[in-house]
Amino acid sequence: MRIISGKYKGKRLIAPKNLPVRPTTDMAKEALFNILNFQIDFENTVLLDLFSGTGNISYEFLSRGTTNITAVDQHFGCVKFINKTAKELDAEITTVKSDVFKYLEKVKSKNDIIFADPPYNFSEEEFFKIIELTFKNELLTEDGMLIIEHSKHTNLSNSPYFLEHRKYGNSTFSFFKVQ
Repeated sequence: MRIISGKYKGKRLIAPKNLPVRPTTDMAKEALFNILNFQIDFENTVLLDLFSGTGNISYEFLSRGTTNITAVDQHFGCVKFINKTAKELDAEITTVKSDVFKYLEKVKSKNDIIFADPPYNFSEEEFFKIIELTFKNELLTEDGMLIIEHSKHTNLSNSPYFLEHRKYGNSTFSFFKVQ
């Protein structure tokens, strides 16, 4: 995995083999950040990275100047790797070891971007629960956006908050906002 742009552009990160992750591909990541480059001010963005895994998405935001990043994952090895990598980059990422659904139930912070990359084999009900908890608990700022990465076989367009989706290979990003 490598950081594709910004301050740490080109930096390669090698995650331990035993982590239960499927990092976002460079192609999909580059496409996502090309979209976001025209929509957000990275330096003033508050990011919540759910199912953060290796921290791949958090590092891209960090590299572009985002300093308020919270990464949530239930796997201790993932949290440990993100902490280690942030230290190597001389940067700060707040990590939380927690089940994402339990975290979304109790957290009160407002976020500009919530990025969720749950396992592709999640049920439709589990995907919609992420959306429901995000909007029911008002976890986004006024212009905030929820982005969910999922398989091209998953359709989340039935949500009243759905804006659009973009497909890149086997990955799809669905975007949600208060309409």
